[in-house]
This record gives sequence, C-alpha cells and structure tokens, in this order.
Amino acid sequence: MPASKSVTLNTGAEMPTVGLGTWKSKPGAVEHAVEYALRNGYKSVDTAAAYQNESEVGLGIKNSGVPRDSFFLTTRLDNPDHLVAEQALDKSLKNLGTTYLDLWLMHWPAPMTAGSVAPVKTIDWLDTWKTMSKIYKAHPEKLRAIGVSNFSVKYLQRLLDAQKQDPENIVIPAVNQVELHPSCPQQDVVDFCRERNIVVTAYSPLGSDNSPLLTNEIVKKIAAKHNVQPANVLVSLQANRPGVNVLPKSVTNSRILSNSTIIDLTQEEIDELQSINNTHHFRACHPSWTGWGSLGFPDCLDADKE
Repeated sequence: MPASKSVTLNTGAEMPTVGLGTWKSKPGAVEHAVEYALRNGYKSVDTAAAYQNESEVGLGIKNSGVPRDSFFLTTRLDNPDHLVAEQALDKSLKNLGTTYLDLWLMHWPAPMTAGSVAPVKTIDWLDTWKTMSKIYKAHPEKLRAIGVSNFSVKYLQRLLDAQKQDPENIVIPAVNQVELHPSCPQQDVVDFCRERNIVVTAYSPLGSDNSPLLTNEIVKKIAAKHNVQPANVLVSLQANRPGVNVLPKSVTNSRILSNSTIIDLTQEEIDELQSINNTHHFRACHPSWTGWGSLGFPDCLDADKE
C-alpha cells in the first residue's frame, strides 16, 4: 500500500503526512529542531501549550526563515484552560509568533486544575468544544481548522451526536490525534474517524522513548528487507494507513532527517506489524493520569475501577 504525502481535511485543506512532533522536546533543543526540520523539508510542526515550549517553537520557526504559509502549524488547548479557551488561543498565537494556526486541538477531553494536577469534574469538555467551535466560526483569520486529541470512539460519538442536534454551532472535528503504533493500533478509532472523514494523527509512532518496538524482531526484519532503520518502519506504518498522518519527534539532526524517510509497505507487512499488539500491547501515555479514568478507551477500562 503506497504511503501518502498528505491527507485532506474536511475543511478542504491539505495536511502533510509527516510532521515534527515536539512532546518532551525541551527548551534549548526544540528551537533548533524546529529550525532544522523546516530548513530540511518538513512541512508540518506540532506543539502544545502543555509542552511549555511554544515560545521556543516560535523562535525555531522565526530562525528558519521559512515563510509561514509554506508549512502546517498545530498546537493545543491545555487541560486547565477549558474555561478560558479564547485567551489561551491568543497566548499560544503570541508565543508561537504567528497570527493564525492551521489546526487547534483540544488536548484531552479532561478539564483539570492549574498545572494539570487534578481533574475538575464540574466542567464538561463538550461545552469547551462548543466554545472552540464558536471561536473557529468567529475568527477564520486565527483558525484554519479545529480538532480533538485523545478521543475514544465513545467520546467522539458523544460529540457527533451533539453536532447533529446543533449543526449550526457545533463543528465536526477535522482531526483526532491519538497514540498509534504496533502495540497500540487503535483500529476502532481509526475506522470510526475514517468513516466520518476525520483525519487521524498518530503521536508516539515509535512507542515513545527507548521503545521495545525498535528492537522487535518483526520490525527489524522488515527494516532489513527495506534497508532502513526500525524507526522508519514504525513511522511508515502510520503513513501507509489511509486517512492517517504521523508525528515522529527528535531533537537530533540525523534522526530528524532519517524520520522523514517513508517507505511503501505491503498489506502483508502492515498486518504483520499490527499483529504485534496481540502479544505485546502497551500505551506510552495512559489516559488515567488525567484523573478522568479510561476516557472511554477499551484497553484502559481498569482505570474506571480505581
């Protein structure tokens, strides 16, 4: 199955298939990573208010000298900011040194206290989505698209049911960004989104830092066959899934370059990689840290008993 170069959002915009992720990329390193990536062919950069590196990402963008309209920029609404979404958006725009975002995501459907210390159960994330929809409709000069992140099928269904009841005021998300790799394929989420024209963005495609997937025998076998690194196979897996794009992250020049090398995988290879989940399932980022339990993810339901 050939890998894609871009995916089309339900707004009509094109979003590059491969973007630079910046989760855990610290100030001092992330600005260089962004500058280097943009100067070396990357057309998409992803960050978040919660990463506390938006200003440094903005500096990297500025230092790259790359025109703002030549790349796709994404950031997110932080969990403690559900009641102050518009102010949070303006702060993100200022930190990033840009007048608009190509995509603004709700980071988690999990309102939390300052510093994301504890859940705030008196706030409904759906009300926050209604606010984001209102801002999107009122300020096309600031927002080209809005979407969600870490949404299970259960939560997406609730959003879409509300949208059917109030289509004038509630927007269908353009994107759902979730953890995707062979040990967390989330095919139910991918299929649900694909059927409804919602693009899925894969974060942690390697399974995060020091991932066992990089030494998995299936991954290594396919990498050797294609004469690439195991990381290339893991990134390429997501790029070969229709309606999916992917965010490898690194602050090392050689890996930033290497991660952008995408190979075409056969359906047999895709199936073999996805089968790793049958014997070795894990998540790099379990939703229970939010204090909101499983957030509807079937493999996380134990968190609802805690």
